[in-house]
Amino acid sequence: MNKNYYAILMAGGVGSRFWPVSTTEFPKQFHDMLGSGETLIQKTFSRLSKIIPNKNIYILTNEQYNELVLQQLPMVKQEQVLLEPAMRNTAPCILYASLKIQKMNPQALMVVAPSDHWIEDETAFANNLQQCFDYCEMENALVTLGIQPTFPNTGFGYIEFNKADTNAIKKVNQFREKPDYETAKSFLKSGNFLWNGGIFIWSVQSIIEAFSAFQPQMHQLFMNGYPQLNTSGEQIFINSNYANAENVSIDYAILENATNVFVLPATFDWNDLGTWGSLYDKLDKDEQNNAVVNSKVILENATNNIIRAHDKKLIVIDGLDNFIVVDEGNVLLIYPKDKEQDIKSIMKKATG
Repeated sequence: MNKNYYAILMAGGVGSRFWPVSTTEFPKQFHDMLGSGETLIQKTFSRLSKIIPNKNIYILTNEQYNELVLQQLPMVKQEQVLLEPAMRNTAPCILYASLKIQKMNPQALMVVAPSDHWIEDETAFANNLQQCFDYCEMENALVTLGIQPTFPNTGFGYIEFNKADTNAIKKVNQFREKPDYETAKSFLKSGNFLWNGGIFIWSVQSIIEAFSAFQPQMHQLFMNGYPQLNTSGEQIFINSNYANAENVSIDYAILENATNVFVLPATFDWNDLGTWGSLYDKLDKDEQNNAVVNSKVILENATNNIIRAHDKKLIVIDGLDNFIVVDEGNVLLIYPKDKEQDIKSIMKKATG
């Protein structure tokens, strides 16, 4: 394995649309959402470790999830877990991790990947990742893996690339916000739009130069602690200064400003597993299109449902179509699948 390859695994989110399974105390990346025997973060770590040395994979998470990370990834050492004392979106934590890695290895190439996505063809993923690493080793480029859209999804941001670019890795024209349905349809029809899956590849030199150019204040904030990185004083500096960073995403902070942004259209199937409906799409179904996870079921006149419980609990359903049925702890959720986007607000009512 190439000792210059590093990964940053983003594992700080709450996944509130997967309530009541995903909670602030125990978010979805630490659950076996697919009923596969592995949690999402375990599957993601395993996928990355096929091309990146285990010791070069860093986990970025909120400090309250430190023990969960160490329990679920026993091969990871404490120094590989970077703890955010405050939630500040993706730009500050990526800069923090990049500076830390640069100090260890100025030749480093790194991938930033969410910990809670579903990728079926792991060989294709590894091949795409290798292609991006090779490109970033030769070029001063910020590369993202774009996902081939399969339908006009209004829940994702899009990446527009140069239609005339015949190279495998294409110049990005612009990032586009989540569109309405008609706009999404026009994106698909034009043929040069990809879903933004939030997977980024670059050299540490390229990304730190970009922060210096486009986020000088944030860059200076973290450079003030550069001498403390990878020492016993690192966490003290982070705890004292991290919350002073602007709350901004890597897309807004860097990628929408830089001119050296490129995209590789991915060749693997992908799902962001952002909602119960997206999970339903990836699970095996019975003859009535019901998807069942961790449950025993007796189903009568039940179609198109996703049903999940704990410890193979018996669930009996009659006359239900297109519903989410989740039994978790002291909460039973029975909710229309086509209203799944409202679950986040329901969670706030239930827990507030």
